[in-house]
Order: sequence, then structure tokens, then C-alpha cells
Amino acid sequence: MRSYQSCIRCVMDTTADEISFDAHGVCSFCHYFDREIRPILERAHTGEGSKLLEQIVSTIKKSGQGKSYDSVLGISGGTDSSYLAHLTAELGLRPLLVHVGTGWNSPESENNVKNLVKQLGFDFETITVEWKEMRDLQIAFYKAAVKNCEIPQDHAFFAALYKKANEVGVRYIIIGGNYATESILPRTWGFNSGDLRHLLAIQKRFGTDPLKKFPALSFWERYVYYPFIRKIRVIRLLNYLPYNKEEAKRTLIEKYGWHDYGLKHYESILTRFYQGYYLPTKFGIDKRRAHLSSLILSGQLAREKAIDELKKPPYPSQEVLEKDKAYIADKLGLSLGEWEEILALPPREHSEFPSSEFLFRFKEVLVKVLGIRIHRY
Repeated sequence: MRSYQSCIRCVMDTTADEISFDAHGVCSFCHYFDREIRPILERAHTGEGSKLLEQIVSTIKKSGQGKSYDSVLGISGGTDSSYLAHLTAELGLRPLLVHVGTGWNSPESENNVKNLVKQLGFDFETITVEWKEMRDLQIAFYKAAVKNCEIPQDHAFFAALYKKANEVGVRYIIIGGNYATESILPRTWGFNSGDLRHLLAIQKRFGTDPLKKFPALSFWERYVYYPFIRKIRVIRLLNYLPYNKEEAKRTLIEKYGWHDYGLKHYESILTRFYQGYYLPTKFGIDKRRAHLSSLILSGQLAREKAIDELKKPPYPSQEVLEKDKAYIADKLGLSLGEWEEILALPPREHSEFPSSEFLFRFKEVLVKVLGIRIHRY
């Protein structure tokens, strides 16, 4: 056991097992940011960033000539994906907007998506995950009592986007992921949502029925078949321009009547519960630290304000927490007592279940050896 310590520059602390500190009290996440992320964000503020953005947009447009769309854009109703939809319209792109419905959207997120689609005029499609399977898989992960119970939703999102892009014949998937607002995320706070073997192992152990319709994405499909055979590429456009979260929110509110959820990813009711209650209660993890640290390091938030934010409870209110807990139990087909029993199960490590972690680690080593910078753009 080591003594508690918090970074003097961001707000990451020793709840992240892999964290280390230099002699001045600056953490390893800050050093990683300075080394790997800062150059990308600085480039976005220069002519080089504008030139790269222009080149990418031109390439996407050319790839879509003669087709109904030039890309597929994943939209959740949150800040990043909503602003991305606005941006693609300004850039003259013709994406098919795709929302992957896993059953947990808040009414606000649905209204956000509806308003954006209506005003932007893009074609829109909702891919609804089979609820019986999604429900069973979600219960299985909470029974497993592991850190990353968001794996079913996150896995379905990427799998559905790849399959849709392949179906409509486009070569580009545009997502709202970006380094300005989400550069910091401890590996020890979760587990790789792309690991299909791990997902299936937990489903087999704690689920009731095999998955038949759930959108699954194997390691081979994601890193070989789709990128090299089908030539489908994931693009994070927000990394090529000066992206400021508060400015993005103001634009969305003024132009589209967009609703602000307050915290990152709270457009999903289950994610709100997972980040605001499950992780802090079972594992002592407050993901706000990572989100706020990303904003601090990108110059969008003062550390003092982040500290003040962390003094507040992670949930909007106790009333909302109790309402969400009851809602989730009912939607999962459980009594509140059964749901409480599942939540009270002792925590387990992801390493207790089969996975393809060795493949992902090997891929990371290979990327470094070959000098491929696929994750930085």
C-alpha cells in the first residue's frame, strides 16, 4: 500500500494504480500528455492542422463520389458527436448519421439527435441492438462485478459502425473521439471494450443465452479485415482543429437547442449510473478526474475549478440516483432487491476471465516497432 498522492498539475491521483510522480509531484499522465498529445493539439492550432484537415476532407469527398454518402458518422447526442455532425455539415461532407441504440438513451439525448438531424438535413439511421441480448449481456457484466461494465455498449457501437460502413460502401467512419477532452484514461480503471473473447467469456459465465444478433467485432475484423481488405478507416476529425468543449456547447445550444447533460457521457442513463455510482462505490474510481485532467492539460479548465468540481457528488442528486437505480432495475427485469444484490457482489478483476489481451499487447508492440501512428490521428 502506498500513501495517497495527487498530481500538482492535473487532478489525477493514486486511485490509478499505474500512476507515478516525479520529484516535483507531476504525474506520469502529465508527462505522457506533454510527450504524445501536446504536439497533436498544438498542430491543430497551426496552418499544418488546417492543411491536414483540408486534405482529409478532400479525400473523404473523393471517396464518396457517385455514392449516396461519403462516410458514416456515429452520433450519441453528446457534445463531441453532436458538434462533429455540425462540423461535417460546414465542411460539406455527406455522412450517414448512425445512432447505435442500446436501450439506455436519456430523453434529452434522443431530442438532441432528433433536432440535429432535422436541422442539418442528413440521412439518419438508428441501429437498435436486440434488447433481450443486450439486457442479458449487461446483467452478466454486472454479475461479473468487473470494472468496465460499459463493454457491451462500447463494443456494440464500433461493431455496428463498421458493419454499416461496409454495408453502404463507404471507406470512412467519423467519430467524436478527441484528445482535447479525453486524452487521459488510466488503463487500470477499465478493460479493452474491443476484446470480443473477453465479452463472450463473461456472457458464457453469467449470461443465460448465446448471443446471436449482438453486433460483435473480432480482433481480426477490426485490425485486418475492415482496415486492410475493406479499406475502412476511422477518422477523428476533431483532432485537426482547435476544439474547445465549452465553445462547442455554446454553438450547439444556440444553433440547435441542444441540451447539456453536465458531465461527459451522461447522455446515457446507464453510463451515468456506472460512472457516478458503480465505479466510485465498488472500486473507489471517480472518472471525473480523468475527464477534468484532460481539460486541464489542454488548457480548457483551471485546476482550481476542477478541484471545486470534485468536491461535488458525482451524481446530480440523491433523488436522481434513486430514480435511476429503480429505472435500471425495472428495465433489466429485476426487482430493486435483486439489483441491489448484484451491485453488492465483491469486485473482481478482468484478469479472472479469458481474454485476447496478448493479441492487443502484441499489436501495440508491432505498431511501435513499425512506427505506425494509427492511434494518434
